[in-house]
Amino acid sequence: MTKIGDIIDGKYEILKKIGQGGMSIVFLAMDKRLNKQWAVKEIRKEANGKHNEVIVQSLLAEANLMKRLDHPSLPRIVDIIDNGDTIYVVMDYIEGEPMDKIIFEYGAQPQDRVIEWAKQICDVLQYLHLQKPAIIYRDMKPANIMLKPDGNLKVIDFGIAREYKEQNLADTISLGTKGYAAPEQFGGKGQTDARTDIYCLGVTLYHLLTGKNPCEPPYELYPIRYWNASLSGGLERIIQKCTQLNPEDRYQNCTELMYALEHYEEEDDVYRNAQKKKLKTFAVTAGLCLLMLLTGVSGLYLYSTEKSKNYAIKVGISPSTEYGTKVDTYKDAINLINNDSRAYVALLQAYKDNNRFGDVESGQINQLYNQNKESFKQDGSEFLTLNYEIGLTYFYYYSGGDNTFRTRVLKSYPYFKEVVQQGSSKFKNYKLAESFYTIGNFYSQYIVTGTNEPTAENYETLLTSLNTCVNNVDSYQSPDAAYIKLTMYQEINNLLNDRRKGFAATGIDKTSILDLLQTCKAKAAELTVTQNISLDLQEQIATNYESYATAIERSYINTEGRGEE
Repeated sequence: MTKIGDIIDGKYEILKKIGQGGMSIVFLAMDKRLNKQWAVKEIRKEANGKHNEVIVQSLLAEANLMKRLDHPSLPRIVDIIDNGDTIYVVMDYIEGEPMDKIIFEYGAQPQDRVIEWAKQICDVLQYLHLQKPAIIYRDMKPANIMLKPDGNLKVIDFGIAREYKEQNLADTISLGTKGYAAPEQFGGKGQTDARTDIYCLGVTLYHLLTGKNPCEPPYELYPIRYWNASLSGGLERIIQKCTQLNPEDRYQNCTELMYALEHYEEEDDVYRNAQKKKLKTFAVTAGLCLLMLLTGVSGLYLYSTEKSKNYAIKVGISPSTEYGTKVDTYKDAINLINNDSRAYVALLQAYKDNNRFGDVESGQINQLYNQNKESFKQDGSEFLTLNYEIGLTYFYYYSGGDNTFRTRVLKSYPYFKEVVQQGSSKFKNYKLAESFYTIGNFYSQYIVTGTNEPTAENYETLLTSLNTCVNNVDSYQSPDAAYIKLTMYQEINNLLNDRRKGFAATGIDKTSILDLLQTCKAKAAELTVTQNISLDLQEQIATNYESYATAIERSYINTEGRGEE
């Protein structure tokens, strides 16, 4: 039995118990190596009983499923330790409150807040559904959504998630939480797929908006305005479509649902009535447009010129324009001309200027990018510029998820990858994009998956790219610049320490590693900080420097055959 003060696998010190299930206990632990807190789930094995074995295997399957996922709204599994009698699953420690507790204490939640939460959840479900094979979560409900202190969400408990198998006609067992579960989750009524998660999300939104638990009387999903007439009619229709009994009548994927959530106001009754009044005017306008088309090339030219003029006006709005208006205007410009990078770059700049690039903004730019990607010439300067700017924004400004260097690296990686694969050295920012790509590729291949061991060439390229990253971050300017830089310096030093044996084994010059370690320490010390969180980081970097440098020295001594002290 694990006790407070025990050290698991020589590095995870148990601090306190924070939860318990039927066969598992969850502890808060401190990683003595990284000086970071994790949650450690202890799964106890028993010598007899097939039931116990099935549950243990189910918990292990959940852990292994989660270990290969990487999304800011999902907890990470970083270690699975089996000592024979007990299995320990080491994962992100999530501070916050489950949504069911929030509803219990505070009742129905504000509509605007629920819509933003819905977009975050929709984004993580879309990520799961795009895995190969697709992962169907199947247990969306308020109890499985954690609201963090920063306002972002984490989806937890993958105990009944499954991989979608095309050849299956139906699920063999009934799994899910009654009241939230879709009809097809009850055995024999069809196979669960992406639309199952859409149903469960619809019910979850119903509960959040109305405060009415679907597991309690009247056991029926009334229209949300039955409970609160001030709620949006458009949102009501979205939830009704999500929760149709027949999967064919629901949104067919999360892209459709995300679009509907982004435009829910357009579904409102008031909007519909206003549109009817405009119908006659629209018909006249449409007739004039048709007449212009019939005039031939000159008409097309005039239309194109007017379109370009409107686009230029929208992109060139005053920097002092209110933030929300800016965002809407740049989105309108993108919808007007979707293969010109200027409006996308302006939108990214608006996010940065207002220190807002979290999960919501990430979802917005990703939706626009994915909708319009094919309209760009894939090796053209517009497409390369767009990917480079999105990648750079993620790398330095992204504040979603756990707000770590690792998350920013992995979020930016696909965009820098496009620049490297589609572009050439003629692209003005190619070399810098290549450096960021190299860091992302290293994390993706050797840290997230851990299936291969890097070569000397991999390490050399990584060091070059890390130095580029450290030098380039000096130009980063924002209200939280010091914290971002300190986080980056700390993460780079952690990476150098964690991979020290690999550096030594492949013959990488020790001095180049120690020089980079020293550079991060020096740059961190130069920063002027006042916030406690930044002061703590600054102190950690200074404190860890000597132990990291000593550990790196010893790794090289050990490689040379003299043994580690």
